[in-house]
Amino acid sequence: MKYSSSHLSLAAALGLVCFSTPAIAQDADARQADDEIERGRIDDDLHDRRVDYQGNIIVSAEGLEQLDILAGTSVFEADDIQRNLSGQIGDVLAKLPGVSASSFAPGSSRPVLRGFQGERVRVLVDGIGTADVSNTSVDHATTIDPLTAERIEVLRGPAVLLFGSQAIGGAVNVIDKRIPRRIPDEGFHLDALAAVDSASDLRTGGASIDVPIGDKFVFHIDGSYRETDDLEIPGFQIAPELRAEILAEGDEEEAEGELEEAEELREAANVEGFIPNSAAETYTLNGGFGVIVGRSNFGASIGYYDTNYGVPGRPGTEHAHGEEENHGDGDHDEEHGEEEEGEEIVSIDLEQFRADFLGDVYLGEGVFERLKLRAGFSDYTHTEFEGEEVGTVFDSESIEARAELVQREGGFSRGSIGAQYLYRDFFAEGAEAYVPPNITDQFALFALQEFGAGPFQLELAARGEFTDVEDTLNNLERDFETFSGALGFIYEADEALRAGVNLSRVERAPSAEELFSNGPHIATQAFEIGDADLEVESAWGVEAFARGRVGTAQFSLAVFNQWFNDYIYLTETGEEEDDLPVFVYLQQDADYFGVEGEVTFPLYDTGDFGVIADLRASYVEAELDDGSAVPRIPPLTLFGALEAQTGAFDLRGEVQWFAEQDEVAEFETPTDDFTFVNAYLTWRPLSSNENIALQLVGENLFDVTGRRHASFTKDFVPLPGRNIRASVRLSF
Repeated sequence: MKYSSSHLSLAAALGLVCFSTPAIAQDADARQADDEIERGRIDDDLHDRRVDYQGNIIVSAEGLEQLDILAGTSVFEADDIQRNLSGQIGDVLAKLPGVSASSFAPGSSRPVLRGFQGERVRVLVDGIGTADVSNTSVDHATTIDPLTAERIEVLRGPAVLLFGSQAIGGAVNVIDKRIPRRIPDEGFHLDALAAVDSASDLRTGGASIDVPIGDKFVFHIDGSYRETDDLEIPGFQIAPELRAEILAEGDEEEAEGELEEAEELREAANVEGFIPNSAAETYTLNGGFGVIVGRSNFGASIGYYDTNYGVPGRPGTEHAHGEEENHGDGDHDEEHGEEEEGEEIVSIDLEQFRADFLGDVYLGEGVFERLKLRAGFSDYTHTEFEGEEVGTVFDSESIEARAELVQREGGFSRGSIGAQYLYRDFFAEGAEAYVPPNITDQFALFALQEFGAGPFQLELAARGEFTDVEDTLNNLERDFETFSGALGFIYEADEALRAGVNLSRVERAPSAEELFSNGPHIATQAFEIGDADLEVESAWGVEAFARGRVGTAQFSLAVFNQWFNDYIYLTETGEEEDDLPVFVYLQQDADYFGVEGEVTFPLYDTGDFGVIADLRASYVEAELDDGSAVPRIPPLTLFGALEAQTGAFDLRGEVQWFAEQDEVAEFETPTDDFTFVNAYLTWRPLSSNENIALQLVGENLFDVTGRRHASFTKDFVPLPGRNIRASVRLSF
């Protein structure tokens, strides 16, 4: 697999220009922090301060001062990551308003934003894509270990189109430290997080070290390791409706004299207490450096991500390729016995080598203040094993580069212009290479602008993309030109309240998987068929939002509606091919409506002791033009928490309720309502360093069975049962 000289030269050219993610700094302290970062040093107290969820993205980079076109914004920092620790980024964020997770398996779970997933949600590493293939299929893991993340930004609203038309639903931007941007004040800086739990027999730990060399150079290294066994669950593995079907099939087999087959079906239907073949093992290693010269900085990094995880099979089914022996790693092999003969044991071994480059050049006092860049290269491979034999190998090499010129803040207008380039060479080899070799080549131009310094402001964002998708095996090629734009009207009553309305028009080119898939995919246990004649997907959108403070309460509320033309979706047909259910990509118009919000407020505060309430809610309704439901839409979700805070101890209780979801597509099963109750005790033993924290967690304390409706595997991969987790976080 080789790149043409034009591809490499274009990526290099963009790499030598600039990059930025929009910054939101709503107060003087945040702007002061930005100035300190530019000088390469930052005060520890300011750097470690909490960021409220209601819209203050701390300064990950410059851009617009407010950028309300984002509308829905959440920020996870180190203590949030510790409290919601999981191996996949989707599960870490699933309690946020408007956020769910694909929950395909414990080793593979991607964020679902506002009911959108896959090709409509971008997962980014410091502003550019993860360069894995998790967006193409739900069984593919996201190559981010939350253990090594410094901060996670969840961005929703029209302005996210600046990161690509694939971000119609939103973007998750993970900020890590592999490329340092500041000089530590101390001789070295250490961050570490380790945890164990009971539901998966988790053993995990991660650490990073930053070492200054002189006053301009910083060296960084980090790594992590995570191992789990088969996941423990309450009750039966299989949902009641599917279990009844399998038991009925067992009765039919027995009536026909097939006693062995009947017994296998009944054993599969009666698996309880754990999910077979759900163990996982992951490790990462990253190294990088940063150079800070005045108000400019540069850096580069290399990284390696490796994971091996089981893909739980649909109980009671037998794949046409025959029998395989069990090779699971969990203790449940001995405790519960070997897998039934004839059941396909599938696992995925995934690895990624990645190289990144960052540059930030201060341009002086002209119209454009900064010249920024971000570029990355990835060599990605994952192998799907059937038993101990190699089934299918997926290879992907990609380059992504993003550049941006940032205007000087101040005066009547602020903004930036930029360009982005993406090249992906994808190749699959094996009996179940359901996607032919293909190349995606995309170039984009984007701009954003904010006008006004008073109570009324106008914000504009636009992006044009030129996408070429080629099936190199069958010599098929599709070219797409798309344009997306957003317009925001904002009113600021005072410093405590901002409200506005955003209008958007977004266009997205079909992906190679949507266009060219045609074959069995053993990991998802589906026969997937694309459509090479798919047209551009487009959507008109309107969103109203308000956020700010009322007294001592902080709140955020967003209401949105999107009207899609030629909406692309994957749906089951009810037919079978190669003993697998057939799923096809179709297009028709669709409407999305949603509400999400949260409010936090103190109930009691004496200075030394306080009690804080945290309330959140999410609702999405999505319907196709023919009146049927869009598949896999999360239900109404309500969340409430009380947290008692003292100088050394915090005690937090949470209740999260998921409504039933009975508005389902054809052949899709409904999910029941359920409630999870969680408790968290955090101890900070050193008053001089609040970033040393020991935590004891009890999740799903009442051992309730829960199934995420957004999951393809919800009928046989329920959420974990009662789980006790202990963790320690260090930063000094």
